Amino acid sequence: MTTMPNQVTILEAGRASDHYWRDLWQSRELIWILALRDVSIRYKQSVLGISWALFRPLVTVAAFTLVFEKIARLPSDGALPYSLMVLAGMVPWILFSTALPDLSNSMVNNSNLIGKVFFPRLAIPLSSLSNAILDFLVSTGLLAVLMLAYGVAFTWTLALLPIFAALALFASIGAGLWCAALNVRYRDVRFVIPFAVQVGLYLTPIGFSSQLVPERWKPIFYLNPMAFVVDGFRWSISGGALGLYWPGFITNVVTSSVLLYVGLRYFRKTEQTFADVI
Repeated sequence: MTTMPNQVTILEAGRASDHYWRDLWQSRELIWILALRDVSIRYKQSVLGISWALFRPLVTVAAFTLVFEKIARLPSDGALPYSLMVLAGMVPWILFSTALPDLSNSMVNNSNLIGKVFFPRLAIPLSSLSNAILDFLVSTGLLAVLMLAYGVAFTWTLALLPIFAALALFASIGAGLWCAALNVRYRDVRFVIPFAVQVGLYLTPIGFSSQLVPERWKPIFYLNPMAFVVDGFRWSISGGALGLYWPGFITNVVTSSVLLYVGLRYFRKTEQTFADVI
C-alpha cells in the first residue's frame, strides 16, 4: 500500500498582500453573487421593480424643465432641446450619485461577512456598483428613446460615451473607497454623503449649460470631475456640435486619477482593521 506524502501548508508573512490582486480576480464569482444579491434586495417586494430606474430621471427632467426652462428661462446649449440636454447630464450623474453612496455604505452593510470569511475586502465595494450600473444602463436606454423622439441623429461620437462613463465611474470608485473605509470607523460619513451628493447636483451643469460659466471661473468649475463628464455626454449625443473645454479633460483625468489612487491606497491600508472596528 502506498502512502501519500504529507501535505504541508506554509504561512509566509505578507503573502496575502503579495497575491492580493490575484486573490481578488479569483473572487470574481463572489463579486458576481454579491452584486446579484444587491440588485435583488433593492427591488424585492417593489411594485414598480426596475421601473424605478426610469422614474428618477424622468421626474428630474420634468422638474428641471419646468423650473429652469419655463420659469427661469434658462437657455439650452443651442444644439439640443432643453429636456434632452438635462437628461444627457442626468445619465452620468445617476451613475456617479448612485455609486458613491452604495460604495460608501458597502462595508458597514456587509459587516456580517467581514468577520467570518477571508477574502479581499475590495470585493465588497466593487460588488456594490451593480445597482449604479443597472440604473445607468436603463437611463441610457431612455436617453436613446428621447433622441429618437426629438429626431437627433445617431453619430459616431456616441461610441465615445463609454469613455466618459468610465471617467464618472473612476471618480465615484475613488471617492467611494475612501468614504467606505472612513465609514467603518466614523459612522457620521453615511449622513455626510447624501448631503454632498445633493450639493454636487447643483454644482454640476445638469440644469444649465457649461457655456454659461464665465471663462475666468472655468479652471475652478472643472475641478468638479463630473462637469467635464456631463459636457462629454452632451457632446457625444449632439454629434460633436457642442464644443468641449479640453483643459477640463486634463483636469478631470488628474482629479479622477488622484481620487482613485488615494481612495484605493487608503482602503488597502485600513482594510486589515475592518474586522476589529466594525
